[in-house]
Amino acid sequence: LTNKTPTGLVRGFGGPQVYFALERLIQRIAIELKLDPIDVYRRNFVQPNQFPYRATAGALLDSGDYPAALAIATGESRLARLRTKQEVARGEGRLYGIGLAAIVEPSISNMGYISTVLTPEARAKAGPKNGAISSATVAIDPLGGVTVIVASTPAGQGHRTVLAQVVADVFGLQPKDIQVNVEFDTQKDAWSVAEGNYSSRFAGAVAGTAHLAAIKLRDKLARAAAQQFGVDTNSIAFENDKIFARAQPEKSQPFGRLAAGFHWAPGLVPKGETPGLRETVFWSPEQLAAPDADDHVNTSLAYGFVFDICGVEIDRDTGRVRIDEYITTHDAGKILNPALADGQIRGGFAQAVGAALMEEFRYGDDGAFLSGTFADYLVPTSCEILDPTILHLETPSPFTPLGAKGLGEGNNMSTPVCIGNAVADALNVKNVTLPLTPSKVMQLINPDQPESKYERALPVMAPESRGLDPLTASGTIDLNVTPEQIFAILNDPAKIAQVIPGCENFSAIGENHYRADVVISIGIVKVRYQVEVKISEIEPPRSFVLSGKGISGMGVSEGSARVRVAPRDGGSTLNFDYRANVSGKVATIGGRMLQSASQFVLKQLFERLDQVASGTTLPAKRGWWQKLTDKDNES
Repeated sequence: LTNKTPTGLVRGFGGPQVYFALERLIQRIAIELKLDPIDVYRRNFVQPNQFPYRATAGALLDSGDYPAALAIATGESRLARLRTKQEVARGEGRLYGIGLAAIVEPSISNMGYISTVLTPEARAKAGPKNGAISSATVAIDPLGGVTVIVASTPAGQGHRTVLAQVVADVFGLQPKDIQVNVEFDTQKDAWSVAEGNYSSRFAGAVAGTAHLAAIKLRDKLARAAAQQFGVDTNSIAFENDKIFARAQPEKSQPFGRLAAGFHWAPGLVPKGETPGLRETVFWSPEQLAAPDADDHVNTSLAYGFVFDICGVEIDRDTGRVRIDEYITTHDAGKILNPALADGQIRGGFAQAVGAALMEEFRYGDDGAFLSGTFADYLVPTSCEILDPTILHLETPSPFTPLGAKGLGEGNNMSTPVCIGNAVADALNVKNVTLPLTPSKVMQLINPDQPESKYERALPVMAPESRGLDPLTASGTIDLNVTPEQIFAILNDPAKIAQVIPGCENFSAIGENHYRADVVISIGIVKVRYQVEVKISEIEPPRSFVLSGKGISGMGVSEGSARVRVAPRDGGSTLNFDYRANVSGKVATIGGRMLQSASQFVLKQLFERLDQVASGTTLPAKRGWWQKLTDKDNES
């Protein structure tokens, strides 16, 4: 029992912990023995001619070519390029590290491993428990419509798309012609207690079983067609919505017409065949045997392979880890749908970055839970996740019907330790622990500095407290205009209106005192404020104070910023200190989101100040979709 926050099973369950220890060990071996880590991997890989390979604890690795996957990952000078970037960065005094990780990704669990909690004697008395059972039903209606039913409810993997594709390929139809039903009912649909959507079993087991059911139904149709056409069954082909004899293509019928005979004309059904077109298949692979008396067990049916490379740079002043580049190479056997496969990889990668750099349960000395909201328990968003380079190798599994293996969990196991290895390399330290939050990294950079119990999401703009307490920020930004150009704008209301992001209906209500409607957009969220803006304590060309108050349906915001201006090689450097109070619905968002929004608005303000002062034409307003798809947009 524990009085701490409970946890549960999620993507890659148990794998990240195992591989963190193993892959950190590989890096330590390479360092201590003064070897290239790539050579350490090559020396220890299972070789292609050794598959299927029985591992010491009982796992039967089905297929793979680990050296080829490594060659793909490092090919086209990818690793060499990162090492060159690292050399340049270190020559400039920057902290840049390279991480590697290699993992075997299991899929389609052998549920018999659960029985290893019993003694061999107790297992023998209870009888052997093993296997992973999967079922699928494929049926054709009187009009030729094809329906697929499986005992696996999707959670975003694309069940309907892949099953329609797999079954359509068997019958020579289009995926749009296949109806997939995943609304499962145990009272009327075939199922087993070992079925379900878990253990990366969809591609290998569920889609594979649907393929087997479709094959049985196709063979039944082929026998009927062969009788009608007067040809051998092996010569029957299914293509372009037709069933025909390969050597005599004129002997042909539309798919739906021949299938209808099993419903409307039983007399046309070949002798020995049953009317109707519905096949249910239960599939359980023989390789998933029960544990033996010494607890050896093949815990999964298929084993994919992942090899990752990443480069990271660490900010010496804040401890923030920036992933510069990430390369992930997957061998998941036969890939059924490349787009969905890459989507699964990106999802696992995003989760893994959160585990590596952000997500942590933190407690105070008094036992108080310090990360109980998403303002404090940080999860990655699209702003923090770069798009990894995804590469593939396909060595089909001999144990699954389609040769497919799971791949959606791999990066949850490989990415955390790959990033950990890169950080250890950048800082030249022996030990790192996850998550590598800024405070932990700062402690590695400065060991004498105690780690803070309160993690700060944005070190430059981190709140000291929650709720309605003030938000504070400070920072420096370089502009390409002189201090004189900046202060000239402060006396021109028309240009001030251009500087304020989202400004509408701007008007003066006093000296250096203005009113306007301002629309602030953060992602897809828009808030319209009625604001008053005042510029005071103007001391050209050195400093001024910018203050404002905004009222909206979301709440009230009020703040001020003291800005100091210094000349810099034909431009200016702005130093600012910002303080604001927020109330209403906006305040319930939490510190992290408010700080991010404040940082975003300040960045926009200073960028526009630079553009207006220099006379640069402001860019036209662009929709969020345009911004999202703009490859040159780094913000």
